[in-house]
Amino acid sequence: MSSLLSSLTTELRRGTLTLAVLSQLRTPKYGYSLVQILEARGIAIDQSTLYPLLRRLEKQELVTSSWDTSENRPRRYYELSAFGTEIYEQLLKEWEETTRELNILLKGDDTYESD
Repeated sequence: MSSLLSSLTTELRRGTLTLAVLSQLRTPKYGYSLVQILEARGIAIDQSTLYPLLRRLEKQELVTSSWDTSENRPRRYYELSAFGTEIYEQLLKEWEETTRELNILLKGDDTYESD
């Protein structure tokens, strides 16, 4: 893959990863389980990408985190905040509208007439 294509693919995926992660945090998840869930659904994400993303989402107050120390290995769980749920629902609507529009455009639907 050329470096240009690689760069464009990374840019294209960046926003979709945010939406994918938010979609899975309606219930608490810890980082590694989130990687596994996303990969099982065909969305590859490195831990080196996920953890900075989770920290950014927490800083933006879209997710909250808490430590579970009840097991031998403490785990930090992430979950959508109330604000994060609102934003996720709005992003989902935007995603659905944008993909609908892009699908029309990419299929070459020529029904649009310019003025």
